[in-house]
Amino acid sequence: MPTDMTPSNVVILAHGVGGRRDLPIPFNSVLVGGGLAVAVSFAALLVLWPTPKLRGARAGRALPGWVTMAVDAPETRWLLRALGLLLGGFTAVAALFGRVDDLNPTATFVFVVFWVGLVPASLLLGPIWRLLNPLRTVHLAISAVLRRDPDQGFVELPAGVGYYPAAVGLLAFTWLELAGPNRDDPRVLALWFGIYGMVHVGAATVFGSGWFDRCDAFEAYSTLIGRLAPIGRRDDGQIVVRNPLDGLASLEAAPGLVAIVSVMLGSTAFDGASASPAWASHVQSGPLGVTWANTLGLVVVVAFVAASFSAVMYLSTRLAGTGDVPAGAAAGRFAHSLIPIAAGYVIAHYFSLLVFNGQQAVILASDPLVHGANLFGTAGHVVDYRLISLSTISLVQVAGVVIGHIVGTVSAHDRAAELFPKSLVRSQLPLLALMVGYTLGGLALLFSA
Repeated sequence: MPTDMTPSNVVILAHGVGGRRDLPIPFNSVLVGGGLAVAVSFAALLVLWPTPKLRGARAGRALPGWVTMAVDAPETRWLLRALGLLLGGFTAVAALFGRVDDLNPTATFVFVVFWVGLVPASLLLGPIWRLLNPLRTVHLAISAVLRRDPDQGFVELPAGVGYYPAAVGLLAFTWLELAGPNRDDPRVLALWFGIYGMVHVGAATVFGSGWFDRCDAFEAYSTLIGRLAPIGRRDDGQIVVRNPLDGLASLEAAPGLVAIVSVMLGSTAFDGASASPAWASHVQSGPLGVTWANTLGLVVVVAFVAASFSAVMYLSTRLAGTGDVPAGAAAGRFAHSLIPIAAGYVIAHYFSLLVFNGQQAVILASDPLVHGANLFGTAGHVVDYRLISLSTISLVQVAGVVIGHIVGTVSAHDRAAELFPKSLVRSQLPLLALMVGYTLGGLALLFSA
């Protein structure tokens, strides 16, 4: 997360303001406890969860029929589309016409309200960005002008495309966030999103609105995180209250799924690594320069996540000794188990950023052009840093990492019980080692600064 995007009178926040000294117990105990929590969860699952229990898209208790009717009503959909356009337009006006200085709210809107806020919003409400996405609304308008069904493109989208465009788009955005030069400049952000919008609206015009489902980075990101929402849609179309694990289990393997979850997890892990004094020293003294060093670091960490997960799943399949699941396809069948880990990392890294800099966004929103306006009466407000304590932040950070890994372990175990019932223990040992390693590594990176 960029650390130069807030006004000079605001405390600078990276992935959190809690540190090792703020933990109520020694850091070494946190590491041991985190690793043991994942290991003990695995052992308990073997005894208490010997067969698959998750029902995926078939699960959930239906809410009253009027809820589904209200959500699906054209008036609701157009209201949300209008809200998405309004929020996007407000940010674009600030970026293009506002004064270029630290008081311009564009970077805070993009990196805090949108990027970080999208995770808790999706965890609570499901794939909310699909309903707000202004690019879908622009595509609807273009389709109306062309007098074409927005669902029908000029060319059929190849099935093999899958999530790969979304993975590339997400990597491009996280590069901008973590490595790009002048990433807090409103004009740079306007240029990036302008190009992004033209590419995806153009692709949707060619391939149909289905392009957005898996190829728009932010919509795919919100949808994947939204699998963990307690409210979802059952396979019969009803909106239901469900076990979030069922929502996660309903995710089907698809091309590029491993790639996008690797970007989700690897980019946040690199953010933690890049905040450490060791990395800062290396970048400052190295021959590559800050931008190139961070670019290389981001790519290496994402590649490591993809390679380590794929290798472990290949080994797990071989140890299972079954031909029902080809070894090369195993990673895609288990990729859903990385989503709660990625969500936990985001909560751990950016919880304090959202709480504190989210307040700053409300303050800056009153004067988007930095002309002395006070549109919402918040321009004179100040950020309340007493809202949460440092020890609370540290506990949330630890809980986010550990709970994310435990949920991932449960999801992977249920899938293994389905695919490898005769070799359940043997098939999961490599994945257990990886989960424990990810837990320890995540905690170490989180508190490395």
